[in-house]
Amino acid sequence: MDRYGDDVLTGDWRTPPRGHSTEVTAETGLVVEDVETGWCGAVVRTEKAGGIHVVHLEDRRGRSRGFPLGPGFLLDGAPVVLVAPKAPAAPPTPTRTASGSTLVRDQRARSARGSRIWVEGKHDAELVEKVWGDDLRVEGVVVEMLDGVDDLAAAVRDFAPGTGRRLGVLVDHLVAGSKESRLAAQAVAQRQFRDHLLIVGHPYVDVWQSVRPQRLGLDRWPVVPRDVEWKRGVLAHLGWPHRTHTDVAQGWRRILSSVSSYADLEPDLLARVEELIDFVTADSQDR
Repeated sequence: MDRYGDDVLTGDWRTPPRGHSTEVTAETGLVVEDVETGWCGAVVRTEKAGGIHVVHLEDRRGRSRGFPLGPGFLLDGAPVVLVAPKAPAAPPTPTRTASGSTLVRDQRARSARGSRIWVEGKHDAELVEKVWGDDLRVEGVVVEMLDGVDDLAAAVRDFAPGTGRRLGVLVDHLVAGSKESRLAAQAVAQRQFRDHLLIVGHPYVDVWQSVRPQRLGLDRWPVVPRDVEWKRGVLAHLGWPHRTHTDVAQGWRRILSSVSSYADLEPDLLARVEELIDFVTADSQDR
């Protein structure tokens, strides 16, 4: 039995004894000392160069030197083994679309159906595209703008929905007694189209209101006086530019940017759009 143990001069003196080594991640800002040179500094970066990992230490005068990662460093006077930081985990692969449906991968957009979904204007179309765009492409459904519903009955006649050619329409402010409800009733009254036509609506003055107000830092959407254009009144309430058409367009872009998924929209709009998609893609004898 050797009373004195191993010769202290054998082996790599920089490496702590087996079982006593401490691995420390070379995080930015960690202050360590290189035992061999006495260089003391804070970690500013790590990199792989020439097949080895190198840590760069910056001393208190702002000078920087590189050292091989591994043993040979002191942290608060104790020997440590520096190891490279772990690479950040890759972001999780999305499995759902913005509408909450299962994401279909590696599938080309389906050829457009004869059926269509109509919305009143550009902002409606952009919001539907942002949340339901992936689903609509998989189903081959085209969304088109109406630019208002004043001539809805005539537009339906021109489209002539029928076998293999269903038509779904989303109308703003479709509430009892409104102008929109009267115009929708006139369109539906055309009996020859009734089985292939579905008109639904939401209660909001404009599709802007279907965005949850909390996404814009509001408790609720403001009440705008009747003599003030609604969108400009909203923008003024938010303290955003509101005098020109460009101001309105830019305001909408800011509102739309606050929407990332169905969770940012009110249930009344969600249910109506889902209903229209189901209607125009329904498996039936007329497709």
